Amino acid sequence: MELATARVNKPRDAYPWRLVATALSFALFGVGSLCLRVLVFPLLACLPGGVERHQQRARRTIGWLFWRFIRFMRVSGVLTYEVVGAEGLGRPGQLIIANHPSLIDVVFLIGLARNANCVVKQSLFDNPFTRGPVREARYIGNDGSVQMLETAADTLRQGQPLIIFPEGTRTPPGQAPAFHRGAAAIALRGAKIITPVTISVSPSTLTKHEPWYRIPRRRVHFRLHVGADIDPASFAALGPAPVASRRLNDYLHQYFIKELAEDERSTARPAP
Repeated sequence: MELATARVNKPRDAYPWRLVATALSFALFGVGSLCLRVLVFPLLACLPGGVERHQQRARRTIGWLFWRFIRFMRVSGVLTYEVVGAEGLGRPGQLIIANHPSLIDVVFLIGLARNANCVVKQSLFDNPFTRGPVREARYIGNDGSVQMLETAADTLRQGQPLIIFPEGTRTPPGQAPAFHRGAAAIALRGAKIITPVTISVSPSTLTKHEPWYRIPRRRVHFRLHVGADIDPASFAALGPAPVASRRLNDYLHQYFIKELAEDERSTARPAP
């Protein structure tokens, strides 16, 4: 399945309006997060079911709202997007691995895989706007500990899909992604399948340390491509855990470098 919106490449592409629409988008995200914490989640807690059922409701609610947020940004002219292979996301025990060029990559992926768990920055648990959603959904804080790795692996063994960004932070513009070995270690400990998702953003926006109001001169286009599944068992058979983890991490790193380079070449080609 492919989800796509038209790409626009005018020289300034309604710059003043896009700046206003970007501000509205950030305001909407902040207010929506507070409403989830104060109004929506307390109401969901009144519904029947235990902790696991409440967690599932919270994740699906967040995912549904995240995708509506993406569509709002599209309709308001902030961005366009293209998603190839979305139907491959959200399967039991699936580790979804993605590169991280922009602030809203996680919004796209949670919006597409609404039942998934996610490894997120530890600071989100202390942020007044985000701590409600990440706690209610029981997302996993990336504190860099061995316990975090085991918690993530246990999530996969329980049959939950899991989203992770092996870089741990956003990729600087113009640089290739640099993967830490934690994602590979989690995959070997608990994943049934690994599914890579390459994310391309043209022109780059919302990178690390870049303020929200520094928008590009052209409308941003996001492209998410869901790749073929990778069997972690084929790497686990290569040797002891540290060796297998290193080889899997190297494979993933090279895979993403190759796929992102191909995406860049495709974007640079003139339209027929």
